[in-house]
Amino acid sequence: MTPDKTPAAAGFGLSLKGRALRCLAQREHSRTELERKLAAHAESPEQLAQVLDDLQAKDFISEARVVESVINRRAARFGAARIRHELQGKGLAPEAVAEAVSSLKASEVERAREVWRRKFGAPAADAAALGKQMRFLAARGFGAEAIRRVVSQADED
Repeated sequence: MTPDKTPAAAGFGLSLKGRALRCLAQREHSRTELERKLAAHAESPEQLAQVLDDLQAKDFISEARVVESVINRRAARFGAARIRHELQGKGLAPEAVAEAVSSLKASEVERAREVWRRKFGAPAADAAALGKQMRFLAARGFGAEAIRRVVSQADED
C-alpha cells in the first residue's frame, strides 16, 4: 500500500477523538458541526458528548475562532447576510453571530464595491446590465443600501 492509501489515512480504525482532531486540523469547526460529522461514528451520544466536552475543555473547539475563521475567509467576497447565514448554519450562539455581523456592517459598502469592481469594473450600460449587477451583489449577501450605493457610484466614476 502506498502511504496515502493506508487504512488510517482513509479514516478506518480512528477513534472518535482521532476523527474529531482530524476535522479540526483541516479547519475550525463548531461543536455542532463536529456533532453532525461524528454522530455516525459514535457508539453512543454520551460517548460523543464526552469527547466533545474534553476537546472543548482543552480549547480545541472555540466558537470565537470559528467566527474569526469564517470572517477571514469570507468577508472579502460576501456580504453580511451571507456570512450570517453561514455562521448560523454552524450552530453558533446567536449573540456571537449578531456581534460578528454588526462588525461587518461597517465595511459593507467598501467590500461590495471591491467585489463589484473585480466582477464588472465598469458602470452598467443599460437597465438590464444594472439589474444583473444588482442581482449579483444581492446573491453575494450584500444589503440593499450597500448595493444601491455601489451601483449608483459606478455611474459617477
